[in-house]
Parts: sequence; C-alpha cells; structure tokens
Amino acid sequence: MIDDFLVDEKRAQKEKGNTMIDHLLSLQETQPDYYTDVIVKGLIVVMIFAGNVTRTLEWAMLNLLNHPEVLKKARIEIDTNIGLDRLIDEQDAKSLPYLQCIISEIFRLYPAAPLLAPHRATDDCIVGGYDFPLGTTLIVNPEKFKLERFEKKGEEQKLMPFGMGRRACPGSGLAQRVVSLALGSMIQCFEWERLGEEYVDLSEATTMRPTTPLLAMCRACPIVHKIFNTSF
Repeated sequence: MIDDFLVDEKRAQKEKGNTMIDHLLSLQETQPDYYTDVIVKGLIVVMIFAGNVTRTLEWAMLNLLNHPEVLKKARIEIDTNIGLDRLIDEQDAKSLPYLQCIISEIFRLYPAAPLLAPHRATDDCIVGGYDFPLGTTLIVNPEKFKLERFEKKGEEQKLMPFGMGRRACPGSGLAQRVVSLALGSMIQCFEWERLGEEYVDLSEATTMRPTTPLLAMCRACPIVHKIFNTSF
C-alpha cells in the first residue's frame, strides 16, 4: 500500500525533513498511544485522496470570471492591505475578509463532500410573502454566487464543508490555508478575463468537476515584474 511505503521510507531516512509525514512521525514519538501507525497512515490517505484544492480553485476562478466586479474588489483589497512590494503569504489571510468570503461561498457551492442533510423550518413561517409550513426544506437562492452570506461576522462558522466533530476532515485547516494563499496569489499577480462575452458555463459533471474546463485570458500584473526584477 502507498501509505505503508511512504511511512516506511520516511522512517528509514537518517535525517528528518519538514514534510507532513515527518511531523506526524514526530508526534508519534511524543504521543505513541494516540498517533499509532493506523492513525498516521489514515491521515496520510485522507491528505492524498481527499484533497480537492485544485478543483476548488478551478470553481473559484470560473465564478470570478462571471463576476468581474467581485474579482476587481478582491484585488483592491489585496493591494490595499498587502501593498505592491511583496507577494501575499499565509499570515495575510486574516487581514483579507473579502477574499475569505469568496472562499467560504465557493466551499458552500462546491463542497468536497456534500453529504449534509438539508435544513428544515422548525416552525410555520413566511418568506418573501409566501407561507411555509413546519418541516419545509428552505434554501434561499442556493445556486447564486452571493458573498453577502458571509460578510456578517460569525456566519462562516455555520459553514461545514469539512464536516464537524470527531469525523471532521483532518486536512481542513491545511486546505483552507492553501486555498487562501493560492487564490490570493492568482488574484494579486494576474488580471483575468473571460475569452468572450458569454458567461462561463458553471454546470457540474458527474464527478463534481466543471463541465467546462477553466479557460481564460490572463496578464501579469506590475507586481510580478517588480518582484522578478528585484529577485534576479
């Protein structure tokens, strides 16, 4: 099995590295009763086979191409908070609330594992002038790309794209950091446009991937040339 091979190979190395497996094996040395081989290998399998970062980024860019005003606002936020002299890094995520709203909305629209049961009204209610009885499943504009859902502080806590409790995905923190850094870098470093006037098709294929692959025009922003000229 691939997980056995990876763990055994790391154990055989004389010098420790800085990979995820190295850190898991270090935790095993300090907490052997909890981080057993079964736990370590299980975490590795989840990281390898349940990772969906690339797919999430693809969905994010497809939606941003259809909403250039959102893309422009996200770039302004990044340029204002990060400046034009350095690239975005992991520590900047907390200072970019609009970018986090984009990511939360993408996780809501295209979760890695959409297995949660829909919510139901706990009492008779009126929504938009219509009467709905107790037990009705209510989802307001579920397919609309609407960042306002997460602009209010604490709303992101209601989002559970990685599950919750003991069965939650162990890679959720890593996935959120990687998506924030990757998407933020793509917005900061490049100007993106659709290939034509028509909106991008956002329909899903059978495996939760987009029916239409990501095709776009991109141009490097001035910060890219500035960073490269400074580095070399």
